[in-house]
Amino acid sequence: MAKQRKIPMRKCLATGEMKPKKEMIRIVRSKEGEVSVDVTGKKPGRGAYVSLDREAIMKAKQKNLFASQLNTEVDESVYEELLALVDNESK
Repeated sequence: MAKQRKIPMRKCLATGEMKPKKEMIRIVRSKEGEVSVDVTGKKPGRGAYVSLDREAIMKAKQKNLFASQLNTEVDESVYEELLALVDNESK
């Protein structure tokens, strides 16, 4: 009998829901303070997760949640990249 693997869970910054890591996207702040989208989930630095959902991303943008979680300014291009990723996933 095969052993069940543990599924890593992460909490969405915008909705507060716990979801499998593969259903989320990670935003990471490097040591230099640069904020970027981490599609692999393996970049070094401080990370925050958000659901691959347009409403969740817009809520995070509206409430400036990434900036407060990562303790730095988040550029508009990060949100645009996230929304593009969501649009590509839904196709």
